[in-house]
Amino acid sequence: MTLDRLPIGQEAVITEVGGEGALRLRLLDMGLIPKTRVTVRKTAPLGDPIEIRLRGYELTIRKEEAMKIEVEATETV
Repeated sequence: MTLDRLPIGQEAVITEVGGEGALRLRLLDMGLIPKTRVTVRKTAPLGDPIEIRLRGYELTIRKEEAMKIEVEATETV
C-alpha cells in the first residue's frame, strides 16, 4: 500500500521510496527512508496535503509525493 492510502491514526513502516532524481533525493533527505515508522496525523479538508509523524517531528507532504512511498501497516494493539 502507498502512504496516501494509509488511514488517519494508522502506523506503518516505510518499505520503499519511489520517484526519480531530485524528488526521490528530497524525500530521502526529509527522513522518509525504508524501515522508518510513520503515522498519518491528519489531512487537509480536500485530502491534500497530508500530515505525517516520523522520527519525532511532523511533516506535511502532498498526496502526489505520498503515492511514491510504499508502506506496510503495523498491527495496532
